[in-house]
Amino acid sequence: MTGKVKIPRILKDFNTVFEKAGFEAYLVGGAVRDIFLGKEASDWDIATNASPEQVKSLFRVVIPTGIEHGTVTVYFKNEEIEVTTFRTESDYSDGRHPDKIEYAATIEEDLSRRDFTMNAIAVNLKNSKIKDPFKGRKDIKKKIIRTVGNPHERFMEDGLRPVRALRFASQLNFSIEKQTYSQIFDADIQKKISSISVERFRDEFLKMMGSQKPSAGLKMMEETGILMLFIPELSECRNCMQKDCRSYHVFDVMDHIIYSCDGAPEDKPLVRVAALFHDCGKPQTKTVENIKGLEIFHFYNHEKKSAEIADQVLRKLKFSNAQIQAVCHLIENHMFKYTSDWSDAAVRRFLVKTGTECIDDLFDLRLADMYGKYNEPVRMHDSKACNELLEFRERINKIEMQKNALSIKDLAINGKDLIQNGFEPGKKLGFILNHLMECVIEDPDLNTRENLLNIAKEFK
Repeated sequence: MTGKVKIPRILKDFNTVFEKAGFEAYLVGGAVRDIFLGKEASDWDIATNASPEQVKSLFRVVIPTGIEHGTVTVYFKNEEIEVTTFRTESDYSDGRHPDKIEYAATIEEDLSRRDFTMNAIAVNLKNSKIKDPFKGRKDIKKKIIRTVGNPHERFMEDGLRPVRALRFASQLNFSIEKQTYSQIFDADIQKKISSISVERFRDEFLKMMGSQKPSAGLKMMEETGILMLFIPELSECRNCMQKDCRSYHVFDVMDHIIYSCDGAPEDKPLVRVAALFHDCGKPQTKTVENIKGLEIFHFYNHEKKSAEIADQVLRKLKFSNAQIQAVCHLIENHMFKYTSDWSDAAVRRFLVKTGTECIDDLFDLRLADMYGKYNEPVRMHDSKACNELLEFRERINKIEMQKNALSIKDLAINGKDLIQNGFEPGKKLGFILNHLMECVIEDPDLNTRENLLNIAKEFK
């Protein structure tokens, strides 16, 4: 393996500033790892022996984004470049922040404090030479995640590191080295993991949901107990059987929802979150009906219970209100049962209920649900359900192109128009507008000012 890598022009120019001032600068972190994975790197993290104050003196625009940890962000040629002074760390009494940070003299000392060998590689920006004291390139080649040094010590320093190990394994399709993985089960490590903030867990969780195959990380999270620490609400889904004499399902609820995440688009993490929670209410709504000696499982209104659970969990994990509302809306509406005999008015009524802005996500969730039944890609046209879904999508597209009124704001009149035509202000106006909306859903041609005012006269 070569001892040098190609340095982008912008980083060479960036290094010139350090070199002229007598300082060293190294590319470190995920960008280096991505280079050895053959990926395009874009986020630049630089380690240097210049102090933060010295870095600030070298560049025109420098933001002290993490000055307490020796980190600043430099704006250079329209790029944001994070620069951190060589440092060592010791004693993590809160399981997150080092109690003591000292500047180090060499890049080797700096690399020794990092979490995993694949993240402990540096490239000298002056001569492109590689510093790899912990054989990180070898582990990258073997697709192995291994801590720098003793895994127990590394994980006790920061309780987020075990979660990051699982996330990296899911994102990169790597395996975790045996000793590193076994330490995650340690009681002291589990306690340390439980001490991290929900925001830090949430951020790693979302990154995992954005990986090619989130089920791999989610299964490890369940196996190691991390899922129980942060999302215990899902534990009831394990061994909640769905397969009855009708054979609608193969897996229990837990495996079904985990595999459903893989079936949702990789670039839609919130749809994947909805997939993870879409059936989590089934254990609490399960009933068993016995018909002629055969057991039939029912999960009536499980979508409502699932949305309630998702709302509670996402609030606990401090997702934004907009994210929570979007996820829960998808879950509440994922059980739509379209058939070919629906009238156009029924399709419009569906769009009024769900809103047109989430239709693509809702269909993605339905396809993810179908994927999770057998843990395999959905082949369109291969089943009645797939054909009906395609037909439904085409009918929705047609109605959307017709620009039909699909909400009260789309009506040709509003409350002010009613008042100007002699109606009394008050709650009755809302009732009238809802009635007009129903009329327009049944017959879109009624959506004119004259027609709607004539209909409204019935309520005078």
